[in-house]
Amino acid sequence: MPDAFDLESFLPYRLNRAAELISLSFSREYKQRFQMTRPEWRALAALGSVGSMTATEIGTHSNMHKTKVSRAVAALEERRWLKRRENETDRRVEHLELTAAGQKAYREIADLAHTYQATLEKALGTGAIERIEAGLADVERALLAKRR
Repeated sequence: MPDAFDLESFLPYRLNRAAELISLSFSREYKQRFQMTRPEWRALAALGSVGSMTATEIGTHSNMHKTKVSRAVAALEERRWLKRRENETDRRVEHLELTAAGQKAYREIADLAHTYQATLEKALGTGAIERIEAGLADVERALLAKRR
């Protein structure tokens, strides 16, 4: 009989579960203060940290499906946090960027994120986040090298 599969030691499962727990916990913070969905937060964060992007680039950067990106972009535009600019050479492509109000919201949410991370680091103990980041960098490096 084959060895039993231990789901609790399967790295993809554990990473996904940990990411979901952290994401849900942080989402309570920005939902309460800004009434935003997770896709809206992710789109705002991508634009705030990178600058002008297309919807496709936001999807790639945030690992979101194009329909979620589209809804998030529409919601941010409705709040007047985002503006669209047509590509001069290809009118099918729009460049998205934050308005002044969107940049203000991004800074406020970034402050909220810094506070959340500090609280998380305090709960995990000194150096835990750095160790996690180093481990994640190792995983990403190995998997990206394998792709080539």
